[in-house]
Amino acid sequence: MELNSLSAISPIDGRYRAQVQHLDDYFSEYALMKYRVLVEIEYLLLLHEKKIIRLSAKAVKHLNGMKENFGPENAESIKQIEKTTNHDVKAVEYFIKQELESIGEGAVKEWVHFGLTSQDINNTAIPLSWKHALEFEYLPSLLNLNNQLKVLARQWSDIPMLAHTHGQPASPTKLGKEIMVFVERIENQVEILINVPISAKFGGATGNFNAHHVAFPKKDWIRFANDFVEGVLGLHRVQFTTQIEHYDNLAAAFDCMKRINNILIDLCRDMWTYISMEYFRQKTKKGEVGSSAMPHKVNPIDFENAEGNLGLANALFEHLAGKLPVSRLQRDLTDSTVLRNIGVPFAHTILAMRSIEKGLNKLVLNDQQLYSDLENNWAVVAEAIQTILRRENYPNPYEALKDLTRGKKQIDKTAIHQFIDKLDVSREIKKELKAISPHNYTGMHPEY
Repeated sequence: MELNSLSAISPIDGRYRAQVQHLDDYFSEYALMKYRVLVEIEYLLLLHEKKIIRLSAKAVKHLNGMKENFGPENAESIKQIEKTTNHDVKAVEYFIKQELESIGEGAVKEWVHFGLTSQDINNTAIPLSWKHALEFEYLPSLLNLNNQLKVLARQWSDIPMLAHTHGQPASPTKLGKEIMVFVERIENQVEILINVPISAKFGGATGNFNAHHVAFPKKDWIRFANDFVEGVLGLHRVQFTTQIEHYDNLAAAFDCMKRINNILIDLCRDMWTYISMEYFRQKTKKGEVGSSAMPHKVNPIDFENAEGNLGLANALFEHLAGKLPVSRLQRDLTDSTVLRNIGVPFAHTILAMRSIEKGLNKLVLNDQQLYSDLENNWAVVAEAIQTILRRENYPNPYEALKDLTRGKKQIDKTAIHQFIDKLDVSREIKKELKAISPHNYTGMHPEY
């Protein structure tokens, strides 16, 4: 069969293709070729700018056009060259050389890839594509989701809700504040992520500029490389490397994204549980089916799909973060095939965020159920009562409330007020205690 959305082995390129196909600008074979060409050309242009070589105005114009207008037909040309070279980076080098020959500038073609090894290209091209994917896709998607959560938190800021610790009724809270827990957690991790340097390697076959130095021993190639990687590409150049970048910072980014995914999994499970508790209902769409057998069902499928995709993404991020920083001696090739998969967990993460957004948009607050759960759990005000009694130096208040409430099936308002009436405290204190209910015993939190 021809490859299409029905015949693709991976659901990323199959079932979910329409939702993530834009990521091929960063993670596809085509994208890798495009970024490799960009790096090779920028390197050649900087050699010219630093007066190490001399390019004609015609060559400079053509090279700039190549990097700006690189398209699928150029990638196909590189692929055809690779059938002969059996080496993907060498195919890019030959492609650029052919382009220079095609405009009569073959005299400068040997400066293409001058003094470089493949990883000088791969370990700049891939970090650059990763940087762009983070800036243009991941962070906007995550921040949009977090803004959506913040809007809901503000919308539900005054909604009291029975909290649950260990699955048991606990001191009441506000629904909006519980959503803000996730907002703050995500914000904290984003701050960490954006401060992880996006590192690149550029230093020749084993990181020492051997070829560059032997050809031009008086040239400061370290400064040149720093200018290229940091000034031209906008990446962080690691100063001491083997043949490859050590990937420690890339692993740190994967670990941070994994933590963010864990936060989102936590969110999905909480929303799923709130739906099962009927704190939320879900909007229905005409024609949709919730179950092949049970017509009544409206499943929380968006949160379930998101949880599944996040788990799969984390499994891959875990492997990437653990494998990439480990390489035998000055280099082995195990990183090469692994690096080609960094777009897969990225895509699963984007899919998950879109599912969460969809799920959040379906939620309909069920005030009646929230109110009912609070009203049916007056025992949770026992904490408030015993704390005030402690303030008043009442003897053994915790134990008194424990005897009243612990393990009892039904403690209602009447039972609580009868207990208060029997307390040996002033009328004012009794009035203060009776003013407390599960609906108003919600504490305080910062403004948001």
